[in-house]
Amino acid sequence: MSFDEVMELVVHGFEVGGVTILVVGSLVGLVAAAASYRRVGGAGAYERARRNVGRAILLGLEFLIIADIVLTITVDPTLDSALALGLIVLVRTFLSFSLEVELEGTLPWRKRPAASEPPAG
Repeated sequence: MSFDEVMELVVHGFEVGGVTILVVGSLVGLVAAAASYRRVGGAGAYERARRNVGRAILLGLEFLIIADIVLTITVDPTLDSALALGLIVLVRTFLSFSLEVELEGTLPWRKRPAASEPPAG
């Protein structure tokens, strides 16, 4: 088995992992929200589903970005594939950033430090 074939298997593994995380994570998030519907009501269940599905999407996107990077630098190291990778990573990074802001409700640099962290400065 050649290096390229091994790397293609690695890439497929990350792609399958990313898609699995998207599907299973979303289903688990929706089931958890449905189970909590009686306790927290419709709005609370919706927020829980939104938060958990968003986290699954973020993690799944990270795995898919890894697959694209490995593919580009090991299997198809051409300028065209590098440019395509750059565009894909840019779009996925924007999606990840947007989801993070949506889930947290604030920009990352505006978050307050956790109680266990010393204040900056």
